[in-house]
Amino acid sequence: MNWRSLMWILWPSFLVGAATSATVFAMVDPLDLVLFGAVQLSRQAVYAGGFFLFWLMAALSSALSLFMAPPAPRTEEPDDF
Repeated sequence: MNWRSLMWILWPSFLVGAATSATVFAMVDPLDLVLFGAVQLSRQAVYAGGFFLFWLMAALSSALSLFMAPPAPRTEEPDDF
């Protein structure tokens, strides 16, 4: 995997992760969430964890799409010399 492919995966998934976390946390108050019945995290911890979870899910989706895409046809580079 080259740098260009990595950016095709990470940049759109970053944007989707940001939009998804903004949408979810506009409707859900992080202080209302309780993990495992007793653990209550701060707002910033829930915001960060949610963002990275959404970013990871979107990155996996983008990586799977890129993996399943057909390879680009090889073309001859013209000689400009």
